[in-house]
This record gives sequence, C-alpha cells and structure tokens, in this order.
Amino acid sequence: MAKREEILTRALDVIAREGYRGASVKELADAVGLSQAGLLHYFDSKEELFTEILRKRDELDATGRGLSGDVEHGLTADAELDLAGVRDGYLGVVRHNADVPGLVHLFARLSVDAADPEHAAHDYFVQRGIGLREFFAATIAAGQESGEIDDRIDPAVLARLFQAVADGMQVQWMLEPEVDMAATVDALFELITRRR
Repeated sequence: MAKREEILTRALDVIAREGYRGASVKELADAVGLSQAGLLHYFDSKEELFTEILRKRDELDATGRGLSGDVEHGLTADAELDLAGVRDGYLGVVRHNADVPGLVHLFARLSVDAADPEHAAHDYFVQRGIGLREFFAATIAAGQESGEIDDRIDPAVLARLFQAVADGMQVQWMLEPEVDMAATVDALFELITRRR
C-alpha cells in the first residue's frame, strides 16, 4: 500500500506539471522507479490509475480545508464549519485548480469519458457528484434555516448548481485561461446570500 500511495502522490506532481497528455504511464513509472508493467501491477488499467489519482487529489483538497471523509462517501467538517468556512474552502480549491492545469485537464477528460457506464471512472464520478452535492445541500439547508441563504430554492438544486458552475468554469478556463474561476463561483455564493 505504501508504494501505491507513493505512486499516486508522485503522479499528482507529474500531471500537475506536465499535464494530462504529457503524463504517460512510462513517465509516471519513471517518476517512481518502476517499469510500466510494474506500475500497472498496482492498478488494473491506465484508466483506474488516473481515477485513483483524482481520488488522491480530492483527499488532499479536503484535508487541507478542514474536512474529513471523502467526496465520494460523504464529507464532514472537522469542526463547526459555517457557510463562510465552506465558501472559503471551496473557493480555495477552485483557486488551487488554476495552479494545477494538468489535473484540471485530467478531471475534465475523465469526467466526459466516465459518462460510459463501463468506464473505470464512472462510479467514481457518480458517487463524487452525489457526495459533493449532499455536503453542499446540508450546508445550504443550515444556511437557509439560519437566514443567511435565500430559501426560495431547494438546497439540493442549489448544490447541483454549485457543482455545475465549478465544473463548467474549469472547461471555460481551459479554453480561456484568463477567466477567474474562483470569482465566478464566488458570484454564485453572493447571489444566494442574504444581505443583513
């Protein structure tokens, strides 16, 4: 298991630096001192390897933002995390994505390929979406109960909008790198937050 973790950690660095297209199995194997066959001994396929790299990225993003659990199976806050804390954490992840374009490309590419139910990443993306939306919906519902968030729209719908905006902004950013992804996502927070 330690070697698998090393592979995933190194792969994150290689893909962030070289991009999805530049990160061949050979390059990833070289980064950890293995042959290509040796690398794939730890994973069933290249697609599974890339899916696990995204899982590792999600784990590191959550840990660095005061969250426990994982996006697929349920996020929980390590401490009392209010709307402002969730907003700061989410925007922090979006800002960080601008620093790791290769991982954004990998996420976008795999998310499209994973629409095929037979793809190795299909279940990951489905469960990730559900887990992320459940966490956001609970946060939004609490904000609606406290009066911080407009309560005219169902929390589950707002959670899906946040996911759609964040994912869509990644595609726009890949096409137009000058786009500020975080500012656009933050505008959605502004729209739902009640003025006091």
